[in-house]
Amino acid sequence: MKNPLNKRYVRELKAEIGKYLVIFLLMTGTIGFVSGFLVADGSLIAAYKESFDKYNIEHGNFCAAEKLSKEQEKAVEDMEVSLYDNFYVEEELINDSTLRIFRERAEVNKVCLMEGEFPEQSGEIAVDRMYADNNGIHTGDILESKSRKYRVTGLVALPDYSCLFSDNSDSMFDAVKFGVAVVTEDTFNKYDKSGMIYSYSWIYDKRPEDDIKEKKQSDRFAEELVKIVPLESYVPRYLNQAIQFTGEDIGSDRAMMITLLYIIIVILAFVFAVTVSNTINKEARVIGTLRASGYTRRELLFHYMLMPFLVTLAGALAGNILGYTWFKNVTADLYYGSYSLTTYVTCWNGEAFLLTTVVPVLFMLVINGAVLSRKLMLSPLKFIRGDLTKRKQRRAIPLSTGIGFFSRFRMRIIFQNMGNYIVLLFGILFANLLLMFGLLIPSALSHYRNDIENHMLSEYQYILKTGPCEDELKTENSDAEKFSVYTLKTKEDKKYKGDDITLYGVTENSRYININMSKKGVYLSSAYANKYRINSGDTITLEEKYEKKTYSFQAAGIFPCESVLAVYMPIYELNETFDREEGFFNGYFSDSEITDIKAEYVSEIVDKEDLTKISRQLDVSMGGMMRMVSLFAVTMFMILIYLLSKVIIEKNAQSISLLKILGYTNAEISRLYIAATSVVVILLLLLSLPVTRKIMEYLFREVILSKMSGWITFYVDPVIYWQMFFMGAGTYGVVMVLEYRRVRRVQMDVVLKNAE
Repeated sequence: MKNPLNKRYVRELKAEIGKYLVIFLLMTGTIGFVSGFLVADGSLIAAYKESFDKYNIEHGNFCAAEKLSKEQEKAVEDMEVSLYDNFYVEEELINDSTLRIFRERAEVNKVCLMEGEFPEQSGEIAVDRMYADNNGIHTGDILESKSRKYRVTGLVALPDYSCLFSDNSDSMFDAVKFGVAVVTEDTFNKYDKSGMIYSYSWIYDKRPEDDIKEKKQSDRFAEELVKIVPLESYVPRYLNQAIQFTGEDIGSDRAMMITLLYIIIVILAFVFAVTVSNTINKEARVIGTLRASGYTRRELLFHYMLMPFLVTLAGALAGNILGYTWFKNVTADLYYGSYSLTTYVTCWNGEAFLLTTVVPVLFMLVINGAVLSRKLMLSPLKFIRGDLTKRKQRRAIPLSTGIGFFSRFRMRIIFQNMGNYIVLLFGILFANLLLMFGLLIPSALSHYRNDIENHMLSEYQYILKTGPCEDELKTENSDAEKFSVYTLKTKEDKKYKGDDITLYGVTENSRYININMSKKGVYLSSAYANKYRINSGDTITLEEKYEKKTYSFQAAGIFPCESVLAVYMPIYELNETFDREEGFFNGYFSDSEITDIKAEYVSEIVDKEDLTKISRQLDVSMGGMMRMVSLFAVTMFMILIYLLSKVIIEKNAQSISLLKILGYTNAEISRLYIAATSVVVILLLLLSLPVTRKIMEYLFREVILSKMSGWITFYVDPVIYWQMFFMGAGTYGVVMVLEYRRVRRVQMDVVLKNAE
């Protein structure tokens, strides 16, 4: 004989279709996005790792002031490396961006063609795919610089520029104002040699087995290389942000997404547990009768867990289908919008299926099983009586009769549903955390950009090459002020990235850096002090970039500057520290362009565009994701409130029915039950704001310390708090309308059906 309980499943599904539908949709969306993310992430990581061999990516590169002689090349290659010239020129285009142009590569750092064709004739060019997307460039378009025109024949990805860092010491890459490209050998040979950058790539003859051995091998190579070649830069592969940043970022996002999934699954599991527990409360007498008729606890546990299990399983399977189809492409597009990745092939990810299907189902079974098992431990008699407490009934909390009846009633409702409200608290906290993340990043970047523009040291900073004689570096510009500059770096550790620290030697009574240098010690930029939490009087230790030599300085004070991680000291003191001759300088501050120094003597020009590249690139990379996160947060908030307020109404259906018999209207009953939940929701929304801010401040700091150089000040625009509150309150307003309809549907005969 078939189990008669099986006939209840369809009836239960019809009765609770709203609850199960919203949970199914949330489960499908969450698992679909995470599954698609893990599939795309795994496929892209696989393609990224394969690219090292497929495209023969360099083990490092260095720049020399001039082309190496045959003897120098041979001496370098005698150190068990293969050396390849990877020269390039940089051209400013009329769209205010800079292209770094290489000749076609055949041996090292081979180019991946994404669209179109490689250049074949003079005047043709293939540009980086992401740079092209950000600047609206397509195959067939014409690019113009001041001196020449190019026809774009294709879009490419250079494996040594998967992340478009123009300089390895930059805090952030810039795929809007900076791009890379390749031209034919014939076109490249026509460039003026005065603007040529003599960059060389090397490949070890005996490739290192891991990162530790690669670092040791790189250090030994650098020590010998400086004896042969005067280096302008030296970047081993393991420190090359243009190569490594992409892999580190893609890999680190995986843990964050899995954590996000499990937090949502745990919250939903508790929601299921609360709703099923409420179902048991409603059907207590039926359960008692079934238990007295011979049904075991195990059979009833299986019965009440089956629907949550099926909904979870259906959501997981539907989510995986969407993950491997639509969401996979969404995630891949997000990565391709941030990085210049080579083409990839979708890989089956068994781990993704395990993490997004098996684990969530197990979570749901364990949490629901634990809650329901505890409920079903009661005796049949207790179920028949409707007494579902294991402990002796506690006395109600005494409330003053001076409090109005409606207020006392609402307070009783809140006390009786405290467990539901605790679950709601965690749901609101998590939803608000996502919402603040979505709203905060654009606001913080805008504040950072404005702060830089309002507190720039000067409109331009000219960094000069040290080879020419002093007369060739002089200027008649009245705005120009000399300074001496040197770069050291902070010590790296396993958790946090290291930073390049710019040391400025400032002239006395500087018009650009208003610091009283009479105190002993150095001054730190506020960005440096805030990032590393350094106070006046502390001692900082910095080290050479390519040597093991270290320097210690005492912080005499903090100079307000958020655009750069810097140390300021008198120019004579900096020159003395680094064994430079008296009167040495290699830079100018200026509020106007300097035009009387030859371009070949200028190493770098730093202006507003360079200083704001972090905010510009993050706006481009994360804009779409922020909107998606905000939408998801609001959706999750609405679903949680809907489910839990629905439970509260159902749990009190008998009381609502009795109130209707006593003559209370639907509006008056709503003032009791819906208003009670409304008060709690408003309080939880207000309570969650400072808690969310603290959590976000910690996460924001950890992300910047571990994933990027430089510093962005954590800033929450006060408007964001109002936006979060009103979005939460407005969302709850929609739920309130749905719950009012639910109150209206409670019939007067409910109290009679359950009368003893």
